[in-house]
Amino acid sequence: MAFTLGKKKEVIALDVGSNSIKLVQLKQAKKGWELVKLAIAYLPPEAIVDGSIIDSMSVTNAITDLLKQNNLKIKDTVSSLTGHSVIIKRVSLPAMTEEELAESIQWEAEQYIPFPMTDVNIDFQILGEDVEGRGQMDVMLVAVKKEVINDYINVIKEARLNPVVMDVDSFALENMLEVNYTFAPGENIAMVNVGASVTSISVIVGGVTSFTRSIPMGCNQYTEEIQRNFNISFKEAEDTKLGSVSESVEEDELAQVIDGVSSNLSMEVKRSIDFFLGANPGVIVSKIFLCGGGARTSRLVDIMQESMALAVEVANPLNDISCNSQDFEPGFIEEMAPYFGVAVGLATRAMGDR
Repeated sequence: MAFTLGKKKEVIALDVGSNSIKLVQLKQAKKGWELVKLAIAYLPPEAIVDGSIIDSMSVTNAITDLLKQNNLKIKDTVSSLTGHSVIIKRVSLPAMTEEELAESIQWEAEQYIPFPMTDVNIDFQILGEDVEGRGQMDVMLVAVKKEVINDYINVIKEARLNPVVMDVDSFALENMLEVNYTFAPGENIAMVNVGASVTSISVIVGGVTSFTRSIPMGCNQYTEEIQRNFNISFKEAEDTKLGSVSESVEEDELAQVIDGVSSNLSMEVKRSIDFFLGANPGVIVSKIFLCGGGARTSRLVDIMQESMALAVEVANPLNDISCNSQDFEPGFIEEMAPYFGVAVGLATRAMGDR
């Protein structure tokens, strides 16, 4: 499900996050998907805050530089949104045709969306009629503030690109998993995407995203706690988080600080998944997949696994996608893969029309 803005053909995928912009281009090969381009550009602090673009020029320049560095001439672009400006709800509505729902969606959605209907774009997907014969059907509603969509579309256009699809991160991640992993029939999993300032949580039931939540925690919390505990600059704290040795930081103390943030993050994830499970008795989640830059945090997998009493695995967005070793350095691909979950999902959805 996505807000389609034009015809879909050969595209590039852009995941515009608060810390960086990830670019992916894929092509369909005989045996699946093949990686053509993969690149990342980092943004200055506070260029994007809470999903809102503050410094549009920096974002546009970063996109433009990525295109130049990768010698990309393709103009059609698919991107996505996340955060509190995106509302995703699975709701039960009276059974009707897709055409009838399209005509009445504004009225049907009003009770579920906490924004004025004139301020949002709405999309939907009918998931199927209920099995109890009550004349109802399950529908996935998506609403995004128009001003947020417009801000992202404008920076893409300023980079002389043509935005053709604006998707939602959680659906892109669902598609990434579908392309790269095989699940048993009826197996339900959770996806936790740890970004710079926001962690998004989604529960996928029967291959369909049934619950999403965004929490205002991410990689930046690690940096801020290191800065506060050791009284160092944000830059030094960021470098320390990424592995640089600092004379003012004891290794054991640093591990305690990082583990403390990981524990808090894991508890928030647990609360979200427990909330979903409490509202859906009988549903069992078998595994949590971690992705995003935060997935590489030392011991986060172990801490979350202990907190949740569930198997936790770092997702590899390129697990089943072929990469020409002559075009990409294996070390770079292995190290950076978790960052590209959303971008890979966007690229496959746009081309495969999933």
